[in-house]
Amino acid sequence: MPAGRISMADNEFPLVQFMRDGFDPVGELGRIRAEHPVFPMEIPGGQTVYLVTRWEDVRGVLGDHERFSNDFAGVIGLGSNQEDPGGLGFRDPPEHTRLRKFLTPEFTVRRLRRLEPRIAAMVEESLDRIEAKGAEGMPVDLVEEFALPIPSLVVCELLGVPYDERADFVKLSKDRFDFTAGPEASLQAINDAMAYLTDLVARERQDPGEGLLGQLLRDHGDELDDRTLASMADGLLTGGHDTSTSMLALGTLWLLRNPEQAAKVREVDGYINDVVEELLRYMTVVQVAFPRFARDDMELHGVPIKKGEMVLCSLTGANRDPSLGDDMDVVRPGRDVVGSHMAFGHGIHRCIGAPLAQMEMRIAFPALLRRFPGLRVAGEVPFRELAIVYGVKELPVAW
Repeated sequence: MPAGRISMADNEFPLVQFMRDGFDPVGELGRIRAEHPVFPMEIPGGQTVYLVTRWEDVRGVLGDHERFSNDFAGVIGLGSNQEDPGGLGFRDPPEHTRLRKFLTPEFTVRRLRRLEPRIAAMVEESLDRIEAKGAEGMPVDLVEEFALPIPSLVVCELLGVPYDERADFVKLSKDRFDFTAGPEASLQAINDAMAYLTDLVARERQDPGEGLLGQLLRDHGDELDDRTLASMADGLLTGGHDTSTSMLALGTLWLLRNPEQAAKVREVDGYINDVVEELLRYMTVVQVAFPRFARDDMELHGVPIKKGEMVLCSLTGANRDPSLGDDMDVVRPGRDVVGSHMAFGHGIHRCIGAPLAQMEMRIAFPALLRRFPGLRVAGEVPFRELAIVYGVKELPVAW
């Protein structure tokens, strides 16, 4: 079957929910949204998964934890000797509620403001490195020098990773999302990161620092064991690294292809706020939400779903739904839409780090464009293929 084409008649398992044509979802996703709001897909092994693509339906599924479960480990029946996926995204209340309440105070806008000067400094340090490399007359890869290191270092600052360990931690962060060496290498990097974080939590328990881990241990040390806290930290790394990297790279590429918008970001104070929100909707780098599982037999749009069957919510499809407004395939900063975007998900599992990601972009984009007003794309930009988190593999630039 040709790439980007699905067989509606055969009901083959499509990969359309993971595919893009440049910035845009492939046309088949829009046709599914228009004609099959709940699209049954047979996956290898004979199981059926249901793809939901419309904004109202995606919001309904993600907001209904009474009828839909996130308990991946419980549903697929992991044995006691197997690791569950960990993190808040795969837990249901009351455990999800218990763990999230520990983190929520650390992600208020007021609490995050203490990180703002450090994020600004990290951005400037990255720009210094870019400027030094550009002086050699060769194109610079903005993914490697800008989009990757900034989120990694921000997570280091947030968690309280010691300065002399940050270079190694950044490498661990990068390696877990580098699939070019094969899945085994990525899994090894994930295991190495968990081992490091578990050790870091143990050290922080003995001498709590000023980062999030130290704060949680001071306030709730008796309620959190080392493994649980390390898993929560790993969830923040997973949720805040690759997603922010992709948004920084894709957002920069879009701005460079739209110089009049880049000029307004560079020159008009506060304009970046509207740009960031619209780019989040438009790009929707996390293409599907964590899988949901039906708690009981039910129907959606007349389609029967059995207890335990998986529902996949297309955030890309939802954020481009024409019901939200006109020309949803066009970037219009400051647009007034019927409902808010779902780039960070929705409901009790909405990304807890959303304010931090927004802060990174609001600081990074204007700083980059002001430092290099003549910045331009300097080569082919390869996009990821079949990616849960969409992005570009590299972004060569010159000025």
